[in-house]
Amino acid sequence: MSTSVGADASVSGARFKEKRNAPSALDEARESHRALLERMVAEIRRRKYSIRTEQAYESWVCRFILFCDNRDPAEVGAERIRAFLEDLAVRGNVSASTQSQALNALAFLYKQVLGRSLDKLDDFVRAKRPKRLPVVLERSEVARLLRGIDGTQHLMAALLYGTGMRLMECVRLRVQDVDFSYHQIVVRDGKGQKDRVVPLPSRLEEPLQAHLREVRVLHEQDLAQGYGEVFLPDALARKWPNAPKEWIWQYLFPSGRLSVDPRSGKTRRHHVHENGLQKAVKAAAQRAGIPKRVNCHCLRHSFATHLLESGYDIRTLQELLGHADVSTTMIYTHVLNRGGQGVRSPLDGLL
Repeated sequence: MSTSVGADASVSGARFKEKRNAPSALDEARESHRALLERMVAEIRRRKYSIRTEQAYESWVCRFILFCDNRDPAEVGAERIRAFLEDLAVRGNVSASTQSQALNALAFLYKQVLGRSLDKLDDFVRAKRPKRLPVVLERSEVARLLRGIDGTQHLMAALLYGTGMRLMECVRLRVQDVDFSYHQIVVRDGKGQKDRVVPLPSRLEEPLQAHLREVRVLHEQDLAQGYGEVFLPDALARKWPNAPKEWIWQYLFPSGRLSVDPRSGKTRRHHVHENGLQKAVKAAAQRAGIPKRVNCHCLRHSFATHLLESGYDIRTLQELLGHADVSTTMIYTHVLNRGGQGVRSPLDGLL
C-alpha cells in the first residue's frame, strides 16, 4: 500500500531546473526559512502525502522564496504568486503540469500552513496544455520490445502491457496484491487514492511465482540479519506493529540493497527504483528499431488501444485504467479512428 497523491504523478515538476536558481541559492533559502519549511513538512506528513510530494512542494516553495528576493512568504500575497506562476510559463517555458504543481505547492503553503486563502489570485498566464494523442505500439512492436528486455525488468514491462498499470503502480506492488486464485492483481492506492482490480495475464503466472520464490529467499536472509522490515503508512504500522516484517507486505519488486528511510531513519528494503525499468524500455526500443517515442507509459496506452480493438467497451476500459472520467478514456477511440481505420484518404479515390 503506497501513499501517493495526485501531485506525485507530476513529480517531474520537482526536477525542473532553472538556471537562475543555483543549488547554493536554494540551500540558502532552505536555511533562512527552515522553521516555515519544517511546519509545512509536518503538515504534509500529517496528511500522509508521499515523500515525493513532500520533496516537490518544498522545492517549489524555495524557488518562490528566491523569486521574492528571500522574503518571508507570509509577507507577500497573491500578486507575487501570480507573477511567479507567469514567470514560469513565459520565461521558464514550463509545461502546464509543472506550473500546476507549483500552484498546488503554494496553495498548500498558504492555506494549510499560513492559514490564508488564495481566492484573490484571479487569472494569470497559464502554460499551454498541448492536446496530444498517446503513443501506441503495434502488437508486433510490443513483442519485439519485450524480447529485448531480460530478467525482472522483462517481467515488469510485461505486467505494464498486460495489465495497463502505471509505472509506479507496478513498482509499488506488494506480495499480497497478486491473487493467483482469481487471476487478478489489486492495484491499491492508485492515482486519486483509488483501489482497482486488473487482470493477471496467465502467461505471467508461472514467471511471477518463480520470482516470488527468489524474493522470499531474499526476505528470509534480511530477517536472519535483523532487518526484513518494509515501509508501511504510519496508521498501519501503529495498528499492526509486526506487519512490516510479514511476508505479505513485502514489495513484489524489492531493491537490490538495503537503504535508510529518510523519514524514520530505519534501515529497510524498499522497492526497486523506476529509473532502471525506464532505461531498459528505452534501450530495448532503440535496439528493436521501433520508430516511435517509446517509454513505460506507452505500454499502458497500447494495452488500452488493443483492448478496444478486441471489442471491449469503453466503460470496462475506464474501470481497468482507473480513470475518474470516461472522457479521459475516450482518447483511445481517437487513436482507433485515425488513418485507414477511420477516414478514407481522397488520394485513394483518384482514378
